Amino acid sequence: MSELVPGGNVPLPGGAVAVRVPGPFDVSALITDDGGKVRGDADFVFYNQPAVPGARLHGDTLTVDPERLRPGATRVTVAISPADPGTSLGALPAPTLQVTGPGGRTLARFAPPRPRQETVLLLAELYRRGGGWKLRALGQGYADGLAGLARDFGVDVTDDAPTTALSPSTPPPPPDPDGFAGLVNSARARAGSPPVTLDARLCSAARAHATAMAAAGRLGVEGRDGVSVHQRVTAAGYAYLTIGEHLVSGPRTPADFVDYCLRTDQARRTLHDPVFTHAGLAYVPAAHSGDVYWTALWARPFSAGDLARTTGEVVDLTNRERARAGLRPLSVDPVLTTAAQAHSADMVARAFYSHTSPEGTQPWDRAAAAGSRRRSIGENIACGQRSPAEVVEGWMNSPGHRANILKRDFTHIGIGFAGGGPAGTYWTQLFGA
Repeated sequence: MSELVPGGNVPLPGGAVAVRVPGPFDVSALITDDGGKVRGDADFVFYNQPAVPGARLHGDTLTVDPERLRPGATRVTVAISPADPGTSLGALPAPTLQVTGPGGRTLARFAPPRPRQETVLLLAELYRRGGGWKLRALGQGYADGLAGLARDFGVDVTDDAPTTALSPSTPPPPPDPDGFAGLVNSARARAGSPPVTLDARLCSAARAHATAMAAAGRLGVEGRDGVSVHQRVTAAGYAYLTIGEHLVSGPRTPADFVDYCLRTDQARRTLHDPVFTHAGLAYVPAAHSGDVYWTALWARPFSAGDLARTTGEVVDLTNRERARAGLRPLSVDPVLTTAAQAHSADMVARAFYSHTSPEGTQPWDRAAAAGSRRRSIGENIACGQRSPAEVVEGWMNSPGHRANILKRDFTHIGIGFAGGGPAGTYWTQLFGA
């Protein structure tokens, strides 16, 4: 695998390649000739137009088959923008581009310099060179959104509503013939919780997971295909801040399913949790046994403001623990925050969970690479916890993590959080002195 820097390139094998950018981003692509201009709107691949000849977008992954592109196409430029319109990329986790070839073999990875006020970032381009194709890392940002990007590439954008055709939008709620939303929201209202809205992306992920469980004949967070329910959610294009799930077999109707969830404490707390704003449901009967497998998903979408509040709460809870021990509070360090956020996003993107990255880098290496000059570095990580209170409690119940939180010499802290990956949520706490 090649680790690319801006301007670096790598040859591509024949056949289709997959370009993935996990996280709270919308991926888009522009298909051009050597002049760098598209021929028409059909050369722009994005949320509202996910497929054209030779290129298809599904969730966070763009699949490109160069030989099937329209005649005359010699370049495919890949861009990202925030899934939450109006947010700058600098407020989001650092993006990482991954490229895989036939058979799933990893070809290249590119982590560009962290964006600041840009709202669109050109990450890479696939381009024809002689008789083959290459991939070049870019890292060029735009501050005026997809409309400015489109104009530069020759897409016709009307001045009165430049974001209507180009900006990704939340899909409309799916049909609900079984009345699931009404059943759930009635139960939530009795508990004093606000209603949730059915989300087409969550319903799609729920159906994929229920189908996988029915095929395997067993319940599980991870299907027989090795994909977790959380990875199915991000693949469907839903970037979340927090998520919950019910994986159940047995009930025959949505009413039975909701009744089942309300009978047990943990399931009832999830169904009633006021933090959730969206839901998705699917149920699939197993072909051999006839058992019905259910997946219900509950989520709150990612936003920069919610991320800031979440990481700020982790800092506050950490400092409360230090105050109880008679220690001075830790100050937030933007550089440590950048390194911590990048590590959480990297664990999601590459589906690993470790203080040591797949390349062998350690916490102090990542802190130094982000620009930190602190003489002492410590790191806590966690995965699967749904809230700041849960993750800090877990760290305090672990002697090694507790020692970092209560280390007298530490003076500064940075927090990282990312949703996705096999475990669903990934937290990083980086300390410095």
